[in-house]
Amino acid sequence: MIFGQKDKTTTENQKTDETIPEEKKQEDLVFSLKQQLAKSEETIKDYVDHLKRLQAEFENYIKRVEKERTDFKKFSSEKIILKILLIIDDLERALKEFAKEQIPQEVMQGMQMIFKNMHKIIEEEGVKEIKATNQKFDPHKHEVLLVECNGKCEDNIVLEELQKGYMLGDKVIRYAKVKINKQKTNQGGN
Repeated sequence: MIFGQKDKTTTENQKTDETIPEEKKQEDLVFSLKQQLAKSEETIKDYVDHLKRLQAEFENYIKRVEKERTDFKKFSSEKIILKILLIIDDLERALKEFAKEQIPQEVMQGMQMIFKNMHKIIEEEGVKEIKATNQKFDPHKHEVLLVECNGKCEDNIVLEELQKGYMLGDKVIRYAKVKINKQKTNQGGN
C-alpha cells in the first residue's frame, strides 16, 4: 500500500459499515411504523366497535322510550276507567232492579241511555269486557269466588259471572269474579 492511498477494500468496508447501520435504522423505522400502524388500526377497530355498540344501545333506548310512551298513553287512564266501571256496575244493578218495579218508562230509557253512553266511553278508550259465563276457567282472566258441583257441566266451566271483568288492550284491569264447576272426585279409592 502506498502512503496516502487508502485501501479500496478498507474504503468499501467502511461504506458497507456505514450503510449497514443506516439500513438497520431504516428497517427499525419501518418495523416501528408497522407496529404503530397495527396499534392505530386496533384502536380504530376498538373505536368502531364501541361506536356500533353505542349506536345499537341508543336505537334500543329510542325503541324502549317509544314503547314506554305508548304504554303510558294507553294505561294512564286505567285508574279513572276503574272508577267508571264501578259506576257502570251500579247502573247495571239499578236497571235490573228498576225492571222489576213499576217506574216511568222515560226514567228507564234515560238510565239505559246513560248506561250505553258509559259503555261507549270505555270502549273508545280500548276497554273490552271479559267473556266468562259458559267459558273454560282462565286464571289469567277469572277470579274464582264460588265453586259448585254440577254433574251436567264439564269441570272448570264458569257457571255464573258474579262481577264483570275488563281488559284495557291486552292487560286485565279487573278480573271477572266467577262461580265455577268442579266435579267431585273419589278420594281414597272408596
